Amino acid sequence: MEFALFCTKVNILILILALCSPCKFIQSPMDYGPSNLLETKSSASLDFGRIVFNSPSAVLRPQSPRDISLLLTFHSASSFSKVAVAARGAGHSIYGQAQAIDGIVIEMDSIPSDIYVHKKRDDESGVSYADVGGGVLWVELLEESLKLGLAPRSWTDYLYLSIGGTLSNGGISGQTFKYGPQISNVLQLDVVTGKGDLITCSPTSSSELFYAVLGGLGQFGIITRARILLQDAPQKVMLKSCQCFLVHVINHGFCGDQVKWIRAFYDDFDTFTGDQELLVSMPELVDYVEGFIVPNEQSLLSTSVAFPAHLGFMPDFHHVSSAKVYYCIEFAVHDFQAEGTSAEQVSSSLVVEKISKQMSYMPSLVYSVEVSYFDFLNRVRMEEMNLRSRGLWEIPHPWLNMFVPKSGIKEFKDLLLENISPNDFEGPILIYPLLRDKWDANTSVALPDAPTGGDGVEQVVYIVGMLRSANPASCAAGCLDDILRRNRQIAEAASAGRIGGKQYLAHHPSLLHWRDHFGRHWNRFAARKNLFDPLGVLAPGQGIFPRVHASALMYMRSQDKGQSRLLLPKRNIFYGSLCVSYNLQLLLSVSSPVVLTSTTLPP
Repeated sequence: MEFALFCTKVNILILILALCSPCKFIQSPMDYGPSNLLETKSSASLDFGRIVFNSPSAVLRPQSPRDISLLLTFHSASSFSKVAVAARGAGHSIYGQAQAIDGIVIEMDSIPSDIYVHKKRDDESGVSYADVGGGVLWVELLEESLKLGLAPRSWTDYLYLSIGGTLSNGGISGQTFKYGPQISNVLQLDVVTGKGDLITCSPTSSSELFYAVLGGLGQFGIITRARILLQDAPQKVMLKSCQCFLVHVINHGFCGDQVKWIRAFYDDFDTFTGDQELLVSMPELVDYVEGFIVPNEQSLLSTSVAFPAHLGFMPDFHHVSSAKVYYCIEFAVHDFQAEGTSAEQVSSSLVVEKISKQMSYMPSLVYSVEVSYFDFLNRVRMEEMNLRSRGLWEIPHPWLNMFVPKSGIKEFKDLLLENISPNDFEGPILIYPLLRDKWDANTSVALPDAPTGGDGVEQVVYIVGMLRSANPASCAAGCLDDILRRNRQIAEAASAGRIGGKQYLAHHPSLLHWRDHFGRHWNRFAARKNLFDPLGVLAPGQGIFPRVHASALMYMRSQDKGQSRLLLPKRNIFYGSLCVSYNLQLLLSVSSPVVLTSTTLPP
């Protein structure tokens, strides 16, 4: 009786304090073990785009997937709660996709980044793979896997991105035509759903969740661990021109085999795309294919920072009647000598010579260099360091990325050039082909519908990336708004009519636009949302589904503590009293310490 009276007095005291306090509290059992729900910080409202700045009410830095599960279990079931949750990896999104206004941002880099690499033995069936946390960066996985002579097959151009982040979008680069996107090279996932369930899934176990999460824009669950398919990395020791970090040479004695890296220039778009499609038709010879539109001299220089050779190309960008635009193909061949083959069969120089004879680039305008395998994969890092040194990295990046069918690529190129000013465009314009049959249609990524013709389904899909920078010194707020407006015009025109494009890393202003984006797959996407995150707790920054309120109080049986939890709406008049009773119950029933941390919400 005395203890009950004590609890009553404490409840009354807390209730009075809650009612009198100007603060509003997130009602949450803060039993996250060693992790804290921290007050918001500036990084949680920042991303690489620097266009959208939405501040959360709190930041969670979890120490394990269980911490995430506990948070989502509570908030997904909380009646009348408007709190949404976003996972943040490396913060490389463009339009606030990893932000959560007045919600909670989970910083995935706080989970220990242990990486386990399994190398298949000669007498073992199966494949080589790496088990890696969702917050780990791709460059970290590359460094670890190279220690055993292995590497992932599919990459992004920039390696300082989180594994969970790229798998939630797609993950593409110049290897995609050969091995498919990164989401086609995953064997298994650990996912915390929007309901707080921690599930291990694969193509054969909980497959609906597995495919939903891959390319799912964070809508169905948070990837806490992934099993990535690995292949043998080139390992011939050639330190003569190896430029990779000293630690690799010290620890491993090699940086990987050499990569033959080639650039060729064009002044005709049809010839340019024809040669690109020729290259992707030879996956047995070519390991990487990308390309650029080169509208001005600055664009040429910005895409050549990492290319370790002097380009003798001195184009005339000023035609008599209009601005002249050029094009550049970039492809690579690994100097990889497989067991049982002769050096002549696999010499990259011979392969490049064979390929070049079939291409139609401008006479004498082809350039070739050899770099280490690691340096080639990490080539954009050099561009990043160059931009940082000039104060041009942490500036707005109004990017636009589009998937465009082969049948619409020329019209899209014309549309793009009509809506930009080639003379002062800052940043690269990527354009290169992918192959549709390398993408698994079960994943959530929205590719353009496949046109059909006399030759059957059109397999080639282009990715076009306008990776524009908006230097505040030359592009003020009005200028940035104009760029964003033009991006919307390009995206809307390309999504309709004959072009039939789809945004990659999509950003849409309304639900109607999102329905159009997913097209005939919208019903599947919405059904998956209802199955794995029915209250719309996850990824509010994408702007697809609103946060749904539970219709009544709900009781939930705790799987790990064995007691019922009463979950109450925020600002309920009895909130203070009952929340304290709840927390006292936790204190009496668990042996581990409970961290109780409150954070204020704006009005």
